[in-house]
Amino acid sequence: RAFVSGQFDEAGLTDDVTGLANGDYLGLKEWEEFYAKDYKFVGLVEGNFYNSKGEVTEAWKKLQEDISKALKDKDKKDVEKQMFPPCNMEWAKEKGTRFWCTKKSGGVQRSWIGVPRRLFYPGRDERCACIRTTGSPSVDPASKENRGDLDNPHLKEYEGCQPNSFECWKLNEN
Repeated sequence: RAFVSGQFDEAGLTDDVTGLANGDYLGLKEWEEFYAKDYKFVGLVEGNFYNSKGEVTEAWKKLQEDISKALKDKDKKDVEKQMFPPCNMEWAKEKGTRFWCTKKSGGVQRSWIGVPRRLFYPGRDERCACIRTTGSPSVDPASKENRGDLDNPHLKEYEGCQPNSFECWKLNEN
């Protein structure tokens, strides 16, 4: 647990990795890959993941399930990031928060700029996303509609922002 939590005290130095966040399971996978690549295998340690015969335990199987789930979640978010790239954002005490889109906002290179929208999914925090304003919807590429993703039900305009503006301001609340 300490490899991903940074908690190198008695409580953190444990092989109990239940209940970690998805990113932490990905971190454990990265550590495992690092050791497998750079170190010579000399054996297994009996404990939470291997029994005295060197066989995997239920805890090891559960860990592999959690890592697999984290990888699938990461893949899903990567696809979403391509479809709805994150906006660029900056904050200033005097002005508030500025959201804007470019052809590379959110680190996603593309041929279109887009407009900022609030992206909502059940059970997740809202985030700013750059949305295509032309072409067929991402979820229905065969559609003859030419409004991009503007009609997606998971998207809402920012209050006070012009619908076709590539930037929006969310003023500070006093």
